[in-house]
Amino acid sequence: MSSVVDVLSGWDIDWFTFWSIPVFTAVIGWLINWSGLWMLFSPVHFHGVTVPGLRTLAGSLPRKIQEIPGILRGGLGWQGIVPARAAKMGSIAVDRALSQMATARDFYEQLEPDKIAAHIVDVFRPEIPFLVDEIMWREHPRFWRDLPRPLRTTVIERVQERLPDVVGDVTVEIGKHIDQLFDPKLMVIENFEKDPSIIVRIFKDFGARELRMMVAFGAIFGFLLGIPVAVVDQAFHIWWLLPILGVLVGWTTNLLGMLLIFEPAEPRRIGPFKIQALFAQRQWQASEVYGKHIAKDVITLDHIGYHLLNGPSGDRTRQMLASALEPAVNAAVGPAYGAVRVAVGTRRFDAIRASVAEQAVDYTLTPMRDAAFSEQQSANIRRLIADRCRALPPRTFVEMMRAAIKEDEWLLYAHGAIMGLAGGFLHVAVFDWWNVL
Repeated sequence: MSSVVDVLSGWDIDWFTFWSIPVFTAVIGWLINWSGLWMLFSPVHFHGVTVPGLRTLAGSLPRKIQEIPGILRGGLGWQGIVPARAAKMGSIAVDRALSQMATARDFYEQLEPDKIAAHIVDVFRPEIPFLVDEIMWREHPRFWRDLPRPLRTTVIERVQERLPDVVGDVTVEIGKHIDQLFDPKLMVIENFEKDPSIIVRIFKDFGARELRMMVAFGAIFGFLLGIPVAVVDQAFHIWWLLPILGVLVGWTTNLLGMLLIFEPAEPRRIGPFKIQALFAQRQWQASEVYGKHIAKDVITLDHIGYHLLNGPSGDRTRQMLASALEPAVNAAVGPAYGAVRVAVGTRRFDAIRASVAEQAVDYTLTPMRDAAFSEQQSANIRRLIADRCRALPPRTFVEMMRAAIKEDEWLLYAHGAIMGLAGGFLHVAVFDWWNVL
């Protein structure tokens, strides 16, 4: 350091201009990281204009250009990198972490099937008279009209009596086949894609402190990197050097900011100092936040119920539940089973039984979409994910959050380089414009 000072003391230095450079690069560094975070998270949905023919042309553009949000859809504009890659982040989150944390069965068991069954019974029981009456009048009006009213009442009462056992059988049946009926990865991807703000909230919530530090360090890195730039500027007095060096400063500032958050995942010791990525240092606290958001917005009882009936295996779920419900019709008719079967015919009776069972499927799982009950049951999911997330190796935990945006980091670095270039030109315009002219 003393040799540098000795060299500088022999130069004709404009100290005001000299120190203005690191001040400029500090401000630019702060702006780079602040605006870089905006680019990461905002806007949640694409904002821009559609360019005729761009969508057709996009497939032949360089891959890096295709990665710019909106290009493949034929638009010029911007969408935050994180929400633009929400579905991919969901896929990677499951592959890298959630699949190691729990299986579909684990999630279902944490939701406590016994309590789900009891809740379904409580909600569903008052609906039984209306459900049976509505289905029978719609599907088999002549049979239902001709059936004596006392027998109708008996059928309804017996269905209500059998309801706890029937619903219990349904939840047990779901549990037996949950791995085939419920795909956590698909549900996570669908929910992230449908609502990209979920992943933005996760990042901002558990990484709020680290993201603020990243912005602050942008100014620190910018100032420190500006000192050698100032030395070069005073040594050569060539005006175009500042914009060129500004590109390097801007690129490096963003690179250091990303490394600060994500690298190294495992703690490393350099002399007396131990360094570790900011995200990895707070894995314990961050895991709680991650579990909270996944349990609240993604793997919920509401979403599982919807996924079971309307997901890729929805038809299989309905068929399985209908098969489980059909015996309830036999039990409901009870002593009149034989007489009714003879009266209406075997084939017709079987059709009625199947029809009632199929119609009851939607009603049976509808209580799973009760928002208040879903939130109440989500506490177990939150604890499960938080505990398993804390047990992940630091490298896996960090990659879960970084992997999906890693290939887009070049956009942030390019953004830093452009701002560094602009900052260099601005400094020249303020302090060296006469040399340019």
